[in-house]
Amino acid sequence: MIQTKNKLALVLTKNTLIVCFLITVFFSTPLKKLYALSYDWVGVPESKYGEQLWDKKSIKRNKDGSVRVISKFIPKTKSEITEDILYTMDINCFEKSFRDVAVITDQLNEVVNKNAVWKDPNGDPLILGVIRQVCNFKSE
Repeated sequence: MIQTKNKLALVLTKNTLIVCFLITVFFSTPLKKLYALSYDWVGVPESKYGEQLWDKKSIKRNKDGSVRVISKFIPKTKSEITEDILYTMDINCFEKSFRDVAVITDQLNEVVNKNAVWKDPNGDPLILGVIRQVCNFKSE
């Protein structure tokens, strides 16, 4: 009976030490990769429809040479239909084109567009502003 209690105490001590170690590692790990906690928004000139922001910390270079960035559209008038929308967009700096690869609304409904096609901004000043600033930022 004493031997069983000693084994149980040893197992509990070992498990407690492992849990303490994991908690220590978890809380000492930097949170730099958590975009939700570390946005660095940059605004482009507003248009009559609203404003567009992009996140400096989210810029990544894709294998095809395009640039991926998180951007946010804030409409001038908000309703249940028009709300702040987050986009994960790819930008082709050479052709000044873009594609939205994911869209997230305020309710955290995410729609991933696996078949996103490259689009021309068609003179949209907000999208053109994001393309211009992101492409210039990457070349700094």
